[in-house]
Formats: sequence, C-alpha cells, structure tokens
Amino acid sequence: MNSRRAFLRQSVLAATALSASRVLGANETIRVGMIGLGGRGMGTAAWFAKIPGVEVAALCDVDSKVIERAKKVYPNATTATDLRKVIEDRTIDAVVVSTGNHWHVLASIWALQAGKDVYVEKPVSHNIWEGRKLVEAARKYDRIVQGGTQQRSDPLQEEIKAFLDGGAIGKMKYVRCNRYGERKSIGKLAAPLATPETVDYNLWLGPAQDLPMYREEFHYDWHWVWNTGNGELGNWGPHILDDLRNVVFRDKVKLPKRVIAGGGRFGWDDAGETPNTHFAYIDTGDVPVIMDVHNLPLKKGVKADDVYMRRRTKSFLVIECEGGYYTGGRGGGTAFDAAGKKVQAFSGDGGKSHAENFIEAMRNRKKETLKGEIEEIHYSSAWCHLGNISWRLGQNYNREQSEAAVKDFQPWNDVIADFHQHLQNNELDAGKLDIKLGAMLEIDAEKETFVGDTATAEALALLKREYRAGFEVPETV
Repeated sequence: MNSRRAFLRQSVLAATALSASRVLGANETIRVGMIGLGGRGMGTAAWFAKIPGVEVAALCDVDSKVIERAKKVYPNATTATDLRKVIEDRTIDAVVVSTGNHWHVLASIWALQAGKDVYVEKPVSHNIWEGRKLVEAARKYDRIVQGGTQQRSDPLQEEIKAFLDGGAIGKMKYVRCNRYGERKSIGKLAAPLATPETVDYNLWLGPAQDLPMYREEFHYDWHWVWNTGNGELGNWGPHILDDLRNVVFRDKVKLPKRVIAGGGRFGWDDAGETPNTHFAYIDTGDVPVIMDVHNLPLKKGVKADDVYMRRRTKSFLVIECEGGYYTGGRGGGTAFDAAGKKVQAFSGDGGKSHAENFIEAMRNRKKETLKGEIEEIHYSSAWCHLGNISWRLGQNYNREQSEAAVKDFQPWNDVIADFHQHLQNNELDAGKLDIKLGAMLEIDAEKETFVGDTATAEALALLKREYRAGFEVPETV
C-alpha cells in the first residue's frame, strides 16, 4: 500500500472538510458506510438499517469472505476491502468504524478529514494519546462523532442518576465495577499463524506492527494481544466505566487521580498476552472505585458468601451507599436499603436508540445532542487504558505489599481476598503463578500524562505506540 500521502490525493478535504460533506435536508436519506463487518459491525449495521431515512450504502472489510456474507444482507450496498474507497466516496455521509481496536482512531481521523461524520466502536482508541488526537480532529473538522457505548442512550441511566441524587439510600461510599464473563484459551501454535487467503493482511495490520501470531484463530482473538487489542478491560471495560462516569460522576471526573492494577493470565498457557484475571483500584478524588475483570469460570458449588456477597451480584455496577446499595447492568437494576429490602427497580432497553441518536445529531448538527460524544467516550476508554498500563508495568506480586498499596480502604482488601478465592476455585496455586501488581500511577488529568515517581520512560511510552510506516496517527490533525 502507498503511504498516507497517496490517500491525500482526495484529501484536499483535510483543509476543507466541511465543503466535502453534503448538507442534509430533514427528509434526505443519510448514506452510511460500514467499515469492519465482524459480529459487532454487522450488529451495528442492523441498527442503522432500521432507522427511517438511513441507508447502509457501503460495506468494507479486509476479508473478502466477510464481505460476501454481508452482501447477502445488504445487496444494494457497494463493497470494498480498502476503507479509503468508502472514505473517498462523496455520496457517503457517515462511516461506522467497527474494525479492530488498532484501527479505530486512524480510520476515524481519515473519515473526518474527508468530511464524514463518524460512529466509532469502543474502545474509541488503542491508547490514550491517539484518543486525544481523535477528539482534536472532531473539533478541527467540526464533525459529529459518537462513541459506541450504547448504554449512554438508555433512559435508565437518567433515572438512576435522579434516584441517587435524591438521597433515598444516602451518600455514596464507593463503587464496585464487575465483569465476569467466561472465555477460553486461544491456543498456542508452534509456528506462526498463516493469514487467510481472503484477507488483505497489509490493510488488516494498518497502524499495528507486523508481528508473528501464534493463536489458532485469525479473527476476533486479536483482542488478547497488545499489538492490536486491549484485553477484556479494554473490551467490556469501556461500557462499564462509561456507565460509572455517567451515572455516578455525571462526567465531572474526566480522568482519575491514581490507578493501580494487578492480576495475570492464568490456567491457559496460550498465545494471549492480556490478563484473564484483572483487578484495579481507581482513585477519583471523590467516590473511590474498585474493579474486577475475570474470564475464568466461577466453578459450581461456590457459596455466595464465600466470594460474591461482597460483590452483591455479577452486575456491572454495585454502588455502595450509607443507607443501602444499587446493583445493575445493561438494561436494568435494583436499589436496596441497608437491610437488603428492595427500594426501587429500574428497567431500560440497553441503549437501543444509540444509532438513532447519532443520526439525529447528524441532521441537527449539534454535538450536544449526542449521548456518547467522542470526548466523553475518549475519557471512558482512557480509564481502561490506565488499568492496562498499570498491569503492564507490574512487578512480582506479594499479597501483603498489595494490600498495603491502598491503605485504610477495606474494599481493596476484599478485592484481593476475592482474587485469591477465585484462583482457588479454579484450582490454581497463587504461589506458582506469575501474578503482577502494577505501579500506582499518578495522573495529570488535564495533560493526560503521568506525574511523580511513576512518570518513567516506560510508563510514558505506553500512553502512545509505534505506528507502522504509512499508517501513522498524525501528530497534528
């Protein structure tokens, strides 16, 4: 592939993006290009296809076999393996970026430079630095950019906010965020995995480095290596921590003050690099947050009070208050008083109108209309990146030292105790595992960087990445 300069033959638009975009009448059809047609991409395409006045007009994926499958669903759409063909098409009004995480920002910036509006899946970035570049591009080209954390569009969140503000269960003490989703080993090959013949590997790589892969499956399992993915914390974490930022902090806490994380990848001995058991403490300067992300099985026969009473539930959010607690996840939740009596139940739709919200903002040209405006979702994604960075900087684990890392906060000790119980439930000996406890990162929220003793060259390097030639996220958008 030619370098980005070849792409810019159409991107005089980089200076005149607004002139490249059509002015949409209230009843005019909005033509959307889908970039990335895996499970998430096809699911999002179905949302847009159901909206009156919206057409799924272009299909793009680096795998021609995947395009063939999508074409059966959207026979009238044009097709391309190169996302630049969709971005250069002046009849396309917006793109939906559902590629691998490593492509999210560059694909979005190219589209913005070409005058498109953008709906980009979570995490909206592969690292914190490039997430800020995406926000800068959205502002420079004055485009509508929505992050794919659809729960933002669930009316449930406004109801929970109002309930907590009303004080029915008292002041918030701390929040526990959970993601317990069982996964399996991705295998480990003796020789590097061969790229499927139907895949344009150069385009698939894009900004990522050309590294050998030893996993068994080419698609999806890119999530579990740092070159292309962000692990489970970067996969489900943006949904959960975005709920937290929206419901608990009303978006007032942009980035936390401090973050520390521990855990590891246990029991599989596979080609994955990211933790399958991950726990974190997040110092927000306000309500403290602890988080568990576990992919190992729960194991049958575990008594609730052994591990999960402190978690209350496997729900995304457990908001502990002075007079009770709220527990809930996607599409619903319940508040209880201190005695465990139900106070109020909440029911939502999981954010089914998120795509409609994006289209509404495209028509009225008001970014304030967006439920998941890109800057807020950049912050929510960044919280996940911080948890990953801390773990990646981790040293050999010592339980006593780990407990002492967050003083006088019993929920942190509970998290560590639960972690050890979880290992036992999976018949794993903590003394024989490569457990890591990361650095307590100190964060300058305004500058989106590290400060203090943890502002080491190694830590600062993880705020960004090395980009492959021709696919660099630009320093100046």
